[in-house]
Amino acid sequence: MIEVRPTTLDGVLVVRPPTIFRDFRGVYVETWNRAAYEAAGIRVEFVQDDVSVSGRNVLRGLHGDDVTWKLVSCLAGAFHLVVLNYDRASPQFGRWEAFALSEENRLQVLVPPRFANGHLVTTERAIFHYKQSTYYDRARQFTVRWDDPRFAIAWPTRAPILSARDAGAADA
Repeated sequence: MIEVRPTTLDGVLVVRPPTIFRDFRGVYVETWNRAAYEAAGIRVEFVQDDVSVSGRNVLRGLHGDDVTWKLVSCLAGAFHLVVLNYDRASPQFGRWEAFALSEENRLQVLVPPRFANGHLVTTERAIFHYKQSTYYDRARQFTVRWDDPRFAIAWPTRAPILSARDAGAADA
């Protein structure tokens, strides 16, 4: 049965998928079942799935937009996920929470619109997966610098491997 728990951030949920089966052959995980998620209160219409594969110390993000819901999970390895409330109208603007997602714990995090998310790979290699409620549109996204002093996010490294976009992120 699916387990859903709230976090300190309004609208952000931690989800344990409905089926995780382990035996001598390996692991079987049901990462999405519309009926089960709807019964648990998650009524989001997802239209696109995306995967990124990265090595240790790669930090991707913080990215978001005003309309997209994301359901984030780790397919292989492990990463440190940060979710930042970037809704300027919210009393929680600037608050963030971190989550350890891995192929071992199989947790998922539901990220609402107007929140940024970023992840730092903590194993030799990790596969980051997310479902999203809109089709990817780079022009609609905002990027927040990973070490923006306004938010004092505690990452487990001070020297991540960054893309040009993330290294020079302006509040956009």
